[in-house]
Amino acid sequence: MKIAIIGVGLIGGSLGLCLKDKLGDGVYITGLCRTEKSMRRAMELGAVDLATSNLQEVVEDADIIFLSPPVLQIVPMVKKILPFLKSGAILTDAGSTKQFIWQELQKILPHDIFYIAGHPMTGKEKSGVEVADKNLFKGKAYVIAEGTGAPPEAKAKLMSVLKLTEANFLEIDIAKHDRCASIISHVPHLTAAALVTLLNDAGNDLDSCLKLVGGGFKDTTRIASSNADMWADICMTNGDAIVNHLRDLQDILGNVITAIERHDRQAIHDYFAKSKARRDKILETITFDPN
Repeated sequence: MKIAIIGVGLIGGSLGLCLKDKLGDGVYITGLCRTEKSMRRAMELGAVDLATSNLQEVVEDADIIFLSPPVLQIVPMVKKILPFLKSGAILTDAGSTKQFIWQELQKILPHDIFYIAGHPMTGKEKSGVEVADKNLFKGKAYVIAEGTGAPPEAKAKLMSVLKLTEANFLEIDIAKHDRCASIISHVPHLTAAALVTLLNDAGNDLDSCLKLVGGGFKDTTRIASSNADMWADICMTNGDAIVNHLRDLQDILGNVITAIERHDRQAIHDYFAKSKARRDKILETITFDPN
């Protein structure tokens, strides 16, 4: 089997490491990286058998093409590689938003090239193949979005490979995926960045605030260290859901502001108590990614 990975960074590199670990010489993996340094590192780490900037060499004869660049680069990349894909090739991706990609791809894909939308719900605040981990997907949610029209045999072929990651797979509607991703991933990242911005705008208090920074601030804002290109693209391709949920968050904070201004201790107590109870209940059923 030949697998092509477009974007051998954290996610693409981790997939490559996992598949080489599980399949060895039973799989041949080619990879496209942004720089010569990344290409050399991907091969040194064993994430790919061959890394090159030659698109045709990367995707020609590939059974599965795993797309892992920033979201806005996925459709332009597919347009570039289409002339080199063999009949029956399967495209899948790691994009954090799904509707935008599918709306564009269905306009250009020939009938014998299949797209199966995917989203591994894992990652780190650092990027690049240097931080790739063969166990990155293990035990984590991995969404396979419904409704892209791929035949059952194509899906079965893809899943036979992806299941080697030992992720927890679930299938949901594309639109629901984008709404849920906004709540549990996109808005939290924007909020973490906002907290860092709040600190940075502290003016004359900044130096003193920095001396007081502890584990709470570091934990809450950890994801603000994520890749800026990736998150800008996510905001551009899932804007409606993100804006709606940011406005919901704005309303929640507005209610808190009002309660504080009114010295309504009971309302503030209830706010914290309800959120604690809900989070504690979530922790009973979900294992959070320690990374």
